[in-house]
Amino acid sequence: MGKKRIASKGDKESNLKGGKKGKKRKLAVGVLNVLATYNNTIVTLADPKGNSVAATSAGALGFRGAKKATPFAAAKVGETVAEQAESMGLKEVSVVVKGVGSGREAAIRSFVSGGIAITSIQDQTPVPHNGPTRRKPRRV
Repeated sequence: MGKKRIASKGDKESNLKGGKKGKKRKLAVGVLNVLATYNNTIVTLADPKGNSVAATSAGALGFRGAKKATPFAAAKVGETVAEQAESMGLKEVSVVVKGVGSGREAAIRSFVSGGIAITSIQDQTPVPHNGPTRRKPRRV
């Protein structure tokens, strides 16, 4: 059967599993990235250097199928990220929006309701200039 081990406070294995997490990050300024596709809305909070600090999506909150793409789901995502940002002490944020989904505006509005100021909003939705060339007509 082997020896039974009793984990003490100084035991390395007890520190690895569970226990306290690392200290919370403190941020004053951040960047909020909103990716609103036809199928989902993903909101990511990053520090000014671009390192991701907090992120969530409609699918991660439990919305499934067509409900993920609704403005209501996007609002819930914005609220969740706003709560995480408040716990970090975030004061102001600049917003970058990508995509053409229905949740892009709802996510921003719900994030603002958390009490964090928005300095700027940029739309970086990728727009094709011409796209791929068409197929040649078939010769019979």
